[in-house]
Amino acid sequence: MNWKAVAGAVLAVVMGVSGVVAPARAADDIRIGVFLSVTGVMSLMGDPEKRTLDMLIDKVNAEGGVLGRKIQMTMYDDGSEPEKATTFVKRLIDNDKVDIIIGGSGTPTSMAVLGLIERAEIPYISLGGGVGIVDPVRKWVFKVPPTDRMAADRVLAELKARGLTKLAILSENVGFGKSGHDHTVALAPKYGVEIVADEVYSPKDPDVTAQLTKIRGAAGVQALFVFGTGNGPAVVTKNIRQLNFTIPVYQSPGVASREFLRLVGNAADGMRLAAGALIVAEQLPASDPQRPVVVNFKHMFEERNKPQDVSTLAGHGWDSLMIAIGAITRAGGTDKAKVRDEIEKTTGFIGTAGKVNMSPTDHLGLGADAYHMIEVKNGDWVLSD
Repeated sequence: MNWKAVAGAVLAVVMGVSGVVAPARAADDIRIGVFLSVTGVMSLMGDPEKRTLDMLIDKVNAEGGVLGRKIQMTMYDDGSEPEKATTFVKRLIDNDKVDIIIGGSGTPTSMAVLGLIERAEIPYISLGGGVGIVDPVRKWVFKVPPTDRMAADRVLAELKARGLTKLAILSENVGFGKSGHDHTVALAPKYGVEIVADEVYSPKDPDVTAQLTKIRGAAGVQALFVFGTGNGPAVVTKNIRQLNFTIPVYQSPGVASREFLRLVGNAADGMRLAAGALIVAEQLPASDPQRPVVVNFKHMFEERNKPQDVSTLAGHGWDSLMIAIGAITRAGGTDKAKVRDEIEKTTGFIGTAGKVNMSPTDHLGLGADAYHMIEVKNGDWVLSD
């Protein structure tokens, strides 16, 4: 693949310049600090995010860097533990003296560091899904994935359209799962949906048949919504099939990776979820402005990481770094306040998550169209809008 032709054109659009980089000049490296859950229960998210950042930074540096400066990434694996995330972010700020921070593969690790970020006044782009990361708006905090609240909204709208008004929820008791649960419960009355069963599980639980048995016995239950990320939903999915559930099952966007499908085999067939365009890139209509972005990224990622397939989670790494590069370029350097201001001015950026238009009151910048309805058929993702 011709990276210069593909990435150069994309970077030019993002940065509003005619080429990938300015002429090289002597300067310090641009120091980007990263903390990801490469291991632990959120490794399904952190591993592809790291692979994407490695790939893009290698390519940008090979082409001369940004503003004539190479990107230096300092990355820590928080093991999916919020306490470690806090420790590493403090190290990135105090010891590594980074210019900008990217990371927090999940909601718990992202939420844990927000106080540190704000006190240090350093630009931060989160990869976590929870809406609480950017709502309320915090001056120095931004994020790239669509939110748990947006996913709940999309699923509840479909339930209403299908006449399914009695819903059971099975959610993780932390982070994205807990936040998604709370938003589902809050939004359900808007769609005339009644929560008739409400169970939780821990991300490390090896079995959830007890909770599922209670759900199956709930009076009038018509559908099940599973809200979680990482390995937990794979355990839930296998248990659902072992118990021969026949009601419609919805998953959260936290499972939108090929690795999830590998873990569960055909157990996910028939399940539906609201997720980003990346996992159905080639199925998007030719008229969709997001199609060339996600198709090109998919090909680049899979070419470099054979035999690993792309996931929406990998796309979070792409979007975050592209937004950061665009802001640094427009700011003319790494002055933290200027870079923060330029991130907030990001508009018209088409990434793997959708079209981004940030503002002082919106540090995500995605619309409802960021999510597509997708169904699992024969062990694969199928666009089902």
